[in-house]
Amino acid sequence: MNGSSRAGTESLHPVFAGGSEMDRRMQATNWSQTLLGASDSWSPALRMMAKFLLANRFPQLLWWGPEFCSLYNDAYIPILGTKHPWALGRPLREVWKEIWPVLKPLVETPFLGGPATWMEDIPLEINRRGFFEETHFTVAYSPVPDETAPNGIGGVLATVHEITEKVLGERRIHALRDLGARSAKPRSAEEAGAIVAQTLSSYPKDVPFLLLYLLDEKQQSARLACSLGADPGDRACPALFDLVSPCAEIWPLSAALAGGEMQLIQGVQARFDHPPAGPWSDPPDAAAVVPIRSGLAHQFAGFMIAGVSARMLFDENYRDFFNLLSAQIAAMIANARAYEQERKRAEALAELDRAKTTFFSNVSHELRTPLTLVLGPTESALSSPARALSGCDLELVYRNELRLLKLVNTLLEFSRIEAGRVHAAYEPTDVSALTAELASEFRSAMEQTGLRLILGCEPLPEPVYVDREMWEKIVLNLVSNAFKSTFEGEIEVSLRACAAGIELIVRDTGTGIAPEEIPHLFERFHRIEGARRRTHEGTGIGLALVHELVKLHAGSIAVASQPGAGSAFTVSIPFGTAHLPEESIAAGRELSSAAAGATPYVEEALSWLESGDASAQAAGVVPPLYFGTSRALDPVPAHAAVSGRVLVVDDNRDMREYVRRLLSTHFAVTTAENGKTALEKIASDPPDLVLTDIMMPEMDGFELLAALRADPAANTIPVILISARTGEEATVEGLSAGADDYLVKPFTAHELAARVQTHLQMARRRREIEEALRKTEKMAAAGQLAASLAHEINNPLSSVTNALYLLKISPLDSDASSLVDTASSELARVSRIVKQSLSYYRLGTVAREFDLSAIVEESMQIFEEKSRRAGIRLLRRVHPGLHAVGFPDEVRQVVDNLLLNAIEATPAQGVISVSVHPSRKWNRRQAGVRLTIGDSGCGIPGENVARVFEPFYTTKPEKGTGLGLWVVRGIVAKHDGQIQVRSTEKSGRSGTVISIFWPAATAFSEVQLNGSTHSSGFSP
Repeated sequence: MNGSSRAGTESLHPVFAGGSEMDRRMQATNWSQTLLGASDSWSPALRMMAKFLLANRFPQLLWWGPEFCSLYNDAYIPILGTKHPWALGRPLREVWKEIWPVLKPLVETPFLGGPATWMEDIPLEINRRGFFEETHFTVAYSPVPDETAPNGIGGVLATVHEITEKVLGERRIHALRDLGARSAKPRSAEEAGAIVAQTLSSYPKDVPFLLLYLLDEKQQSARLACSLGADPGDRACPALFDLVSPCAEIWPLSAALAGGEMQLIQGVQARFDHPPAGPWSDPPDAAAVVPIRSGLAHQFAGFMIAGVSARMLFDENYRDFFNLLSAQIAAMIANARAYEQERKRAEALAELDRAKTTFFSNVSHELRTPLTLVLGPTESALSSPARALSGCDLELVYRNELRLLKLVNTLLEFSRIEAGRVHAAYEPTDVSALTAELASEFRSAMEQTGLRLILGCEPLPEPVYVDREMWEKIVLNLVSNAFKSTFEGEIEVSLRACAAGIELIVRDTGTGIAPEEIPHLFERFHRIEGARRRTHEGTGIGLALVHELVKLHAGSIAVASQPGAGSAFTVSIPFGTAHLPEESIAAGRELSSAAAGATPYVEEALSWLESGDASAQAAGVVPPLYFGTSRALDPVPAHAAVSGRVLVVDDNRDMREYVRRLLSTHFAVTTAENGKTALEKIASDPPDLVLTDIMMPEMDGFELLAALRADPAANTIPVILISARTGEEATVEGLSAGADDYLVKPFTAHELAARVQTHLQMARRRREIEEALRKTEKMAAAGQLAASLAHEINNPLSSVTNALYLLKISPLDSDASSLVDTASSELARVSRIVKQSLSYYRLGTVAREFDLSAIVEESMQIFEEKSRRAGIRLLRRVHPGLHAVGFPDEVRQVVDNLLLNAIEATPAQGVISVSVHPSRKWNRRQAGVRLTIGDSGCGIPGENVARVFEPFYTTKPEKGTGLGLWVVRGIVAKHDGQIQVRSTEKSGRSGTVISIFWPAATAFSEVQLNGSTHSSGFSP
């Protein structure tokens, strides 16, 4: 088949007259010994295609005859590899026998009269270098007509583009990208190994198996961190390598450690008891040992042992990929170890700083909330003409002054106890009566929430020596805490005598306390995080203070609790005075009312409730400091301009109502007592802005913010955090969590209103911009898709053009010749449109003057035959010599598109009218040229007329892509023109008229403009 000598009788055909390698080889081939026969007996079609093939610089081959004998050009030689030049003249089934089952249907389909076949990315395992190799190709197979062939087709022309390097490169880039995206996630070296294995498991063709070993600090042993595709414990996959022992030679880790370079290992299968299978039928038999560097000079973090694919050469690209993988893993391990070290340092510092931070954080919050509610109304009063507080503001200020007084007194008393400077006065007291009176002060608040208060204070056999003020604080703190955590059921306060003294028991049916929290309950500043409470307000020293006060009475306090069932606090105090300092024992005095001491606690408890509580309204209960008035807050005035809806979230009732009253004159305001309730309200009726406190029960402000930002339906709602925490760190924390603003207590009414208004305006503007961007992105995506589609059809266009050329040079009768001419004309038009579509998206085109009249005439000539066959009359009124400025190819695309649309929309016996005449731009005096194309088709429904220029919208889904008119509008806008559509579906008058104004190269006179006015023939 392939020899250096030729039969002497075979003449050299001019088809092999070129100077390329394949020209020379084909001249030197004795074709009479092949299935194709002597070259001078070849058909004209084969000779022409051979010449065409050799002249082409793109990889192509020709499979001729029923055996598909191979002819190929120089560009195809690298694809054959070692099969060149043996493959020349050989049948396809011999040349590519390993992939013949895949190629057979693709080749036989066009050869047997079917359509051309094409595949964009066909993966093939071919043997062109002595082993089966993973390759990827884009191929197009087109039939080649031959009038001498039995079925009229002599062979198949294959256009081949190898994309193996592109596919492998993209796949490896994706692997590195995925690994890099997760490099900051691991918090330990072990977690880093798990992430490496999980990520690379998606890329078995490049990494069939992987072993990752981490070195110890002395660089003498390596510990297995992860394994992928191999079984831990296998002989080649031990859990630990001792680098100074012979067993380390299972893999050349010592050599890699000494040289710091990658080591390629062959014969991998012999090292495993159960060899890794890999993704191919042949298991990998080579691996690379790659050292992983650390952040320290001349030190390594570990080793990566990665399998090499059985379907790839281990070339420079493969080597670079493994080196980059090693670098990614090194960065991940370094980040994880740095995080571990930093975490240990941070934990040590945090432990030292926790008590101080907790104290100041709690106290700051507790002081700033009442300060806000005092300073706000006071500021408003000072700016008013009367300069006086009254009504709700006066009550609000008074309640929060009491709260501030309670907070300051508690802090001072606790500090005195801590410093050992407390001055107690123990006196004989009817503790039973005092306790009952103190607990009764909470009855009003409990009735508002539907709770039952049970009092069981038995008469005692003798008075008990207590410090009256201290005992009040013990009882009030315990009852207040019980009310804070109880939402249904009862609270029982009982007092009884026991063998050694008295026992005070405060029992509730509340949320209870987790067992792990009980040992810390009486620690100063300790608060239970995440527990369900009516409020998260508090300094965290209430129970610590109770514990210290009980100790001052030589007593004890214990707690029993079950989560979800309730808690019981038991305080034990001895009888007599033997346990008390003698100098602190005082004479008895008359028992006075406990209401004054209880008022701050009761008022604070009432502030945890909703002002509109249904139970309170039904019972007619009014908080005592409202002085018998139940006047509602001022409603939103009817004339007020409400510019947005605001949701205020705060567990403090006074703060909620105060902020609502401030904002309700300008905004529609709703309230919620915690984050959980707020989320429910947002889900049913999303507000325009959320104003939320940070410290709240059920769900705090940060949790609410995180839930909103994770919800696609609510993540754009502006959120302003309100907190007592000051300083740059607190503000940064709030903003980093996703808040739009951070407002520190105390704040002024003007500042609050200004920030809310500003963020509402910004949110409104942001929504407008996002909507505009969405539209722009949609248009851009559609344009890129249109350009991509136009580009992708170039290959089949080329094949069809070649086929038509062969037909044109073949002898045909007149009818067939006419059909070929028509097909060539239509194909030329399609090719022109493709080129125009591609050029439309290229930058840098220079506008120039062009003859619009001539372009319209040319397009009409092309479409005349099509309209004649469809039985459509084509009327024209085109003024000659009308020039415009722009891009003529794009304008020609507009005209062709509109004419084609008109023909497809017009039924037989219909009419299409085309006119070109001088005109002026709508609403302006700019001179130009107007193109009008009208048809007598079925028309467009009125509700769809405005949508015809949207990308992908079409009224003819069986034919159109929905991009034609969108491209038309873009081209017109690019030329600073205007386009208008009128359409009607009325019987007898249906049709569509599209009118386009193009700016003229020169101005027209008024005579020209007035004299050119005429009707398009249709007036939908």
